Amino acid sequence: MPFLCRLRVSLAILLSVPVLSLPAQHITYSAPMTERYGKPYVMVEINGKGPYRFIIDTGTGTDAFVSPELADELQLPATGESAVLKDPSMQGGQRVPIVLLRSITIAGVEFYRVKARRHSVTGEAGTCQGLLGFTLFRDYLLTLDFPNRQVLLTEGALNPDGEKTTLTFRMPYGVPIARLSVNGQGVEAQLDSGGGGLSLPEGLAAHQKWDIPPVVFETGETLATRFDIKGAKLAGDVKVGKYTFTHPVVEIHPAFPLVNFGSPPMTSFAITFDQKSLLVQFRAKGDHFKLTAPSCPTRLTNQPTAVPTSHALVPLG
Repeated sequence: MPFLCRLRVSLAILLSVPVLSLPAQHITYSAPMTERYGKPYVMVEINGKGPYRFIIDTGTGTDAFVSPELADELQLPATGESAVLKDPSMQGGQRVPIVLLRSITIAGVEFYRVKARRHSVTGEAGTCQGLLGFTLFRDYLLTLDFPNRQVLLTEGALNPDGEKTTLTFRMPYGVPIARLSVNGQGVEAQLDSGGGGLSLPEGLAAHQKWDIPPVVFETGETLATRFDIKGAKLAGDVKVGKYTFTHPVVEIHPAFPLVNFGSPPMTSFAITFDQKSLLVQFRAKGDHFKLTAPSCPTRLTNQPTAVPTSHALVPLG
């Protein structure tokens, strides 16, 4: 089918993005950011050793993850604590140990005595040794500048501008959630640099009109559940402040209870998060964008253990 072919093409925002002018503020620290399949990767040092390849995931509400292999290599001490990981559907959980990192260094900034979850991390661009979560950057302005392929850490604060480029957000469980508009309806969306596309929950999708109606194009799974992922093209727009995604291709699946604004739609922007003021700023050249289909579905790695409450989440085995 032509639609299925469209869904399997490589992920892209169909425009040429020029160099951006970031907000007038003193940039203190910066480092190269490798963007593969939309996801932001950086090189970090752990306890003065490395560099190691980590992904920055604003959809993870903790400071860090390290792979078991890296934890063993660096002989990271266990704290005696553990954490329960859940997938976005909140079905069950998996308990993992917490290890102590004496320091993490990124862009010349050193974070001390960081507690990290010991758990495997897999990226679409290949394996990586860990993950930097959103809360690690609580004391800085964090900018993911996708057009210029940089991560920036800055002291200072953002200022409101009437929801044109700067939006308020809340962060339950350490994850930023802001208000967007889908076909004129205000909705909450998780801002997730580790996410695989622009995803709508089933309840919201059921009330939309479509240029191309939903069809199953892939199967997604966690370690314990499997579910169908649908793709469709909206007969309407998604708006983020003053910016518009015109009739975007979206994913629909039961694992996300909220809209998930993942890394593919983020790649047109330099996005700055201010956790102290609970503000996020989007800056781009132009204000209308197109969003095509992702090359692969969202991958969820946390393991649910309870029986799913949704018929669309099928236990494996």
